[in-house]
Amino acid sequence: MNRQDIKFNRLPDGPGVYMFKKGRQILYVGKATSLKDRVKSYFGDDLIATRGPMLVDMVTKAKKVDFIETDSVLEALILEANLIKKYQPIYNTKEKSDKSFNYVGITSEPYPKVIIVRGKDFKGHSNILKNVRMFKTYGPYTSGSALKEALKIIRRIFPFLDEKSKVKGSYEFYRQIGLAPEITPPSPSPVRGVRSEYLELRKAGARRREAGPKDFSSLKNTFGLGRGLYLRNIKNIKLFFEGKKARILKNLEREMKEFAKHHEFEKANEIKKQLFALKHINDIALIKNESELAASSQALGASFRIEAYDIAHTSGKDMVGAMTVVEDGEAAKSQYRKFRIRGYEKSNDTGALREVLERRFSHPEWKFPNLIVVDGGKAQINVAKRVLDESGLGEIIEVVSVVKDERHRPKNILGNRNIIQKYEKEILLANHEAHRFAVKYHRSIMKI
Repeated sequence: MNRQDIKFNRLPDGPGVYMFKKGRQILYVGKATSLKDRVKSYFGDDLIATRGPMLVDMVTKAKKVDFIETDSVLEALILEANLIKKYQPIYNTKEKSDKSFNYVGITSEPYPKVIIVRGKDFKGHSNILKNVRMFKTYGPYTSGSALKEALKIIRRIFPFLDEKSKVKGSYEFYRQIGLAPEITPPSPSPVRGVRSEYLELRKAGARRREAGPKDFSSLKNTFGLGRGLYLRNIKNIKLFFEGKKARILKNLEREMKEFAKHHEFEKANEIKKQLFALKHINDIALIKNESELAASSQALGASFRIEAYDIAHTSGKDMVGAMTVVEDGEAAKSQYRKFRIRGYEKSNDTGALREVLERRFSHPEWKFPNLIVVDGGKAQINVAKRVLDESGLGEIIEVVSVVKDERHRPKNILGNRNIIQKYEKEILLANHEAHRFAVKYHRSIMKI
């Protein structure tokens, strides 16, 4: 797909979700503060440097760009996650592994909590879900920082407990969400009227901290926030994450009319404020977050992943291979992998490298790299390129090789000069880590 294929004047200069498509197949889904600006960014001359070869390949294969406008960046964030879950676009899953995605979880408790869960947590890589039973999850979300900002916005419309809530009483709950002014000066809230109901916290804050109600259920007597109202908030949060804002608005309008009909004007007024907040979502923080992410992508490359490989053995015995990962300039040690060589007993470094790479690319669930670093020379580069070609990845993953001197110190890097110049520091870090990790594994094998 070329720049001239896109009619940029037809793209809205507002928030929404865009989809790169090949026929009926959706290749990639993304969100944007400005659909026009974001789609334009995929057709710049520096795309390979800023977004990586994988997305260059996606743009080349795409035949069409569709979009869906949203009322806010917050809703674009949620719609993006729902579309990724529904269509499983191949380039979204290639760009980020399942373990790296973020999800919103609602716990199964009398007063459910709304928490952020990483993909790796579902696979038992942490203790977050050890003692928690999930009622519902939403996602995947590609940006953890954007998701945190989104929950802050939603929480000011529909207050909820999160994993930090101790359920000690009303004071702690409202202090946590910024409705206790004497503790935390709240940022502008779309539900300004809610705060006024709790101004008495200013007078009795110290007393409540010392002798606050010990159970969240006592909120009903203290402030009228009983379990029914709290569960209504949770229900509305679920609907919002399902992309059903229109249904929430309809329900709230019906409730507001019912309260007004029975002369419960105070309750009707609070719902009126929630309606206003939903219709005028103040997501400046999300827009700022989106801009910072875009700037970071331009400066560093969006999630640029380097994988380095090395082989270790003693005169051909106990051969092992190692894969190390450097992502966005930092070693991602949790993603390192080690391989016991099966097919080569003699000293055959290139044969062992081929085996390791073939085994690595038999795992499509592992996030694909933008760049592969091998230790050696042209022979190692050629082996890596052959494996990539056989895997159908030869055109989208670059290969470089670190050449060592007689003292095993880097003296040259072979490959694409532009990439080497831009990522030299990261290439050498990945190569050093691969050598260290391979030697460490080899020594552990020799002790057995």
